[in-house]
Amino acid sequence: MKNSMHNEATHCHFREATGADVTALVELESRCFDYSRMGPRSFKRLINAHSAHVYLCECDGILMGYLLLLTRSNSHIWRLYSIATAPAARGLGIGKRLLEFAIITAKKQGASALSLEVKTDNIPAIQLYQKYDFAVVDVLPQYYDDGTDGYRMRLSFSPAASDQESR
Repeated sequence: MKNSMHNEATHCHFREATGADVTALVELESRCFDYSRMGPRSFKRLINAHSAHVYLCECDGILMGYLLLLTRSNSHIWRLYSIATAPAARGLGIGKRLLEFAIITAKKQGASALSLEVKTDNIPAIQLYQKYDFAVVDVLPQYYDDGTDGYRMRLSFSPAASDQESR
């Protein structure tokens, strides 16, 4: 039986990404995804954009994951554009922490809902989102570069959010 200390990462904190984090983000991206990867130029642009919020999750000084939230000035629906957990950190609750941080951040900033897209075959992610009351609101045929379908999922923070359209 494993010691519970090995089952959950300790001493974790979140912080906004800076330009100095770009190399580590690109490396993490390449370890997490085999499709639609963001490169250094994209991360640099997003880190400096007012409509993007890039946060890192570091545990004991090691980058364990990141999330990218996008906003639009004409919408109260925020978009969880990307969420990634380092392969070595999977099963430690990092994905859950990242998602909770995204939800709390969007709510604190006045969002009415949080939407995201996920591959239809990414069952662990879909199950995690459903645990937090995200619901499938659209099927996106051949949405991903490899031809895989996607789901658009949304978590509404207020009744009015379900009447609004998201992108």
